[in-house]
Formats: sequence, structure tokens, C-alpha cells
Amino acid sequence: MGSIAEPWGISTESENANATPKGLSRELRHGKTAHNMSSSSLRKKSDLRLIQKVPCKTLKNVLSNLQEVILGTKLTVLFLAIPLAVIADYYHYGRPLIFGLSLIGLTPLAERVSFLTEQLAFYTGPTVGGLLNATCGNATELIIAILALAHNKVAVVKYSLLGSILSNLLLVLGSSLFCGGIANIRRDQRFDRKQADVNFFLLLMGLLCHLLPLLLKYAATGEASTSLINKMSLSLSRTSSIVMLIAYIAYLIFQLWTHRQLFEAQEDDEDDAYNDEVTVEETPVIGFWSGFAWLAGMTLVIALLSEYVVATIEDASDSWGLSVSFISIILLPIVGNAAEHAGAIIFAFKNKLDISLGVALGSATQISLFVVPLSVIVAWIMGIKMDLNFNILETSCLALAIIITAFTLQDGTSHYMKGLVLVLCYVIIAACFFVDQIPQPKGTGLGMQPKNSVGGGFVSA
Repeated sequence: MGSIAEPWGISTESENANATPKGLSRELRHGKTAHNMSSSSLRKKSDLRLIQKVPCKTLKNVLSNLQEVILGTKLTVLFLAIPLAVIADYYHYGRPLIFGLSLIGLTPLAERVSFLTEQLAFYTGPTVGGLLNATCGNATELIIAILALAHNKVAVVKYSLLGSILSNLLLVLGSSLFCGGIANIRRDQRFDRKQADVNFFLLLMGLLCHLLPLLLKYAATGEASTSLINKMSLSLSRTSSIVMLIAYIAYLIFQLWTHRQLFEAQEDDEDDAYNDEVTVEETPVIGFWSGFAWLAGMTLVIALLSEYVVATIEDASDSWGLSVSFISIILLPIVGNAAEHAGAIIFAFKNKLDISLGVALGSATQISLFVVPLSVIVAWIMGIKMDLNFNILETSCLALAIIITAFTLQDGTSHYMKGLVLVLCYVIIAACFFVDQIPQPKGTGLGMQPKNSVGGGFVSA
């Protein structure tokens, strides 16, 4: 990979020294986001000794890339679900089987996208690399949302995005605090509150944008027709979405330029093994164009599996006896973000809560202020009436999750009891959507889920 222009190259240590500008590796190491650090915990060092003996240079480069990208993760075995899902769809096997295989296949793809954006950052610099991570960090959720909108399943979009926020705030963060507290039970776990405070301010702003369309329905007088209320809610939601996207751009500027030190993954010398692992990651292992090609290819595969998920979710709901709301809010986020979740827990075990918090809160903020409003804007462009009214049950769960998490992190310290409470809150919410199974007509994207007759929170246009 001595030259960036070589598309399928794999660099040696000496070539990396020439390919990476002087001082850039240190800047990248301290500029890594928590998502990058979390994903790195699931990677494994590749053994290229046999591949280096291959006489054909082109074949050696291809094999080297396959080794780094496909076999360079502890989740390699889950890649088998991808061809199985394609075969199941081609031979028209049970649609619930296709749904399950697609969910499993999305898990390693999400981790590999994080790896590839990190590799590209070695050539683009930490700022552009951070923008790549901010854009691709929740690529799976965004692609599923766009494909669901294409199928006119607004409810699936809202449920899946709401579920991702709840999962990050309660399940991921709660599991991290609990496991970290158990592993470090004889010493206090501390973290920097500054990053958490910024995320909570933004999450509360996003919550306000969800509350106002909901409250508008109840504030309207009896003379106002349902269609007028829905029109007002839709206009307010689209305006709020534009404001949320502006806030997210400001957040990126705050995170990547003006106050980058607040979001840097802090390191220390206590964990020599971890420091060695980071050192390995300081140099790129694949070329720029090969990384770009792999990223584009995996995005297409994510789109294919997401198409399977959206097309078969109602059949899986009927076959498994679970509501679409439970599958979208609970199962989709747990399986789709499993790699990210595991990384956050691993770093909590190592008493590195700043990284775990960065993963959970950063991802929740990204979905709330970027993916959700972008979905509303995309629906607007597609002529679909999607608003920010998530209905009273769903919005209440979101509000309580944000408030409970904010109170949990208010003193800058953690112990296992805090994590346990957050996980139990998530279990309660999951139980709520599990028992909420009032049948709805097929084709609405609702499955067995109640819908308010006024306000149109989850009605497909």
C-alpha cells in the first residue's frame, strides 16, 4: 500500500511509516471517537505470513484485504448469515427465517463499517475521519429507515429509531455500568461529566421536538378537524427537523473542532495490553481506495439485508406472535448494534467509562438529532407524511429514559446499582411493548400495535 493509488494494497510497517504523515498517528490516536475505540475491542490481529508467500502480487493483495476485512474481527462467523439470507430469499424459504438471518448478518457489517471509516481516517485526517464516523456510525439504522419509507412503513421507521435511542440509553449504558461496577467493585468508577452534559442538552432538545407535535393534538380545540391537526403537526415536525439538523451540524463543529478535547477517548498506562492493541491500530492496514471500495460494497450489502428486514418484518411478527413494535423497538436495536454494545461493556470492564459513555450517549444523540430528522426530510421529499409525533406511550418512554439516565450520571461516579436500575427500566419498557399486541390491518407497518385515531402519530400516508 506504499501508494494510496494502489487499490488493493496491504502495507508493511516501513511503508506505513512513509504513508502516514509525521505526527498524524498520535493525533489520530487521541482524536479517535468512542465508537472507534469500542469497535476496536472486537478486532483481532491478522496473521499475514502465509499470504506474503503467495508469488502473484495481485492475488496476494486481494487475499491480504480479505484477511483484514473479513477475518479481522471476532464476529467473522456471523458473516455466514449473509449468503444464507440470500439463498433463503432466492429459494423462497420462510420469511421469518430470512428476517432472522438478515438481522444476524447486519451485526458484523456494522462493526466492519466502523473499522473501514477508521482506516480511511488515516488518509483523510482526524477531522474528515470524524465526519465519516458521524455519517456512517448509524448507517444501518439510516438505511433501514429509508427503505422502510420506500415501502411506506412509517411506523417501522419510528419504532426502530426510538428503539435505538432507548437501547443505547438504558440497555447499553446500563449493562456497561453494571458490568464495570462488578468488575471494579472495590474502587469507584469515575468519568468526565462534560461530554455527558452536552449529549443530554441535545437529547432534551430532541425530546422537545417530539413532545410539541404530540401536545398540539391535545391543545387543539374541538372545532379543529383531525386533518387540520395532522397538517399542523406535520408542518411543525418538518420545521423542527430542519432545526434539529442545524443543531447536529453545530454539535459536529463543537465535537470535531472547537471542543474536541471533551470527546477524545482518554487513555492511560494502566492497561499495557490495551495500549499495545492501540499501537497496532495506529497504522493503516489497507489502502485508501480499497477501504473506499470495501465501504461502498458493505453499504450495498447492508442495504440488501435491510430490504429483507423491512419486507419480512410483518411476516416475522405474525409467525413469532410478537408485535411489530416489540420487534422494531427491542429486537432490531439489540441485534443490529450488538458489536457496538459489546465494545462498550468491554471498556467498562477496563474501568474506561468515558469510552462506554461516549458510545451510548453519542449514538443516542446521533440518532435523535441526525437520523430521525433526516428521515422526516427524506419522507417529505418522497411525498410521505411522516411527523415527529411518536404517540404518548412511545414519547413517554423516551422522556423517562432520558430523565432517568441524566439523574444516574449527574454526580460523575458509577457503581453496579446504577447500571442494574437502567437495565431493569429497559426490561420494563420491553415488557410493555411485548404485551401491547392489539391487531391492526396489514400493510400499515403497524402489525399488532394500537394506533391513536387522532394525531396520526404512526399512520402511514
